Amino acid sequence: MRPAVVLLSGGLDSYTAGAIAKSEGFPLYALTVDYGQRHLREIESARLVARALDVARHLELAVDLRAIGGSALTTDEAVPRDRDLAAPGIPSTYVPARNTIMLSLALGWAEVVGSTDIVIGVNALDYSGYPDCRPEFIAAFERVAALATRAGVEGAAFRVHTPLIALDKAAIIRRGVALGLDYGLTTSCYDPSAEGRPCGRCDSCRLRAKGFHEAGIVDPAVLR
Repeated sequence: MRPAVVLLSGGLDSYTAGAIAKSEGFPLYALTVDYGQRHLREIESARLVARALDVARHLELAVDLRAIGGSALTTDEAVPRDRDLAAPGIPSTYVPARNTIMLSLALGWAEVVGSTDIVIGVNALDYSGYPDCRPEFIAAFERVAALATRAGVEGAAFRVHTPLIALDKAAIIRRGVALGLDYGLTTSCYDPSAEGRPCGRCDSCRLRAKGFHEAGIVDPAVLR
């Protein structure tokens, strides 16, 4: 099979999405983007996850979005804690155009390595309301890929694989455990301590805890 480019953040969603693609036979090229986020421990976790997935290559790119700002993850604005996860609206942890930027980088690398498959761990159920995690966005990006690339113009059909998009966090965790994944390698917290300890109160920490609780599985990260 041709390789797939997987966007690997170091979180449990991207780890699971990559593992699913690997189980389907895709050789993996992993792309991790250091976009100036405050939770750089994710980059360290992405390296661990890439090794666990035995990827063909792990590319790290620095695209500093702090100059743009507009997010609690790329500025000194406080990360919301204990927020109502069912509250309407888009939270301040939304990073403007993040997935558009990351998918564009993955698309460029996919052309170079001869791939027409990109894997991303977006989820439209247990998430914080980010607009770039929706199926409509993914479908629109596939149309852009067909129009904006040499490979697309020459007839290649790019596909953005989103194996988690319709799963809740508990179902994602169960799928990963069935694949033998070690979620202790992953990091989810938006605002960890200097020692890397998760805050336990940001949206991402709470969604992770909720998922493990509902799956009836102990989060291995809390045991380490």
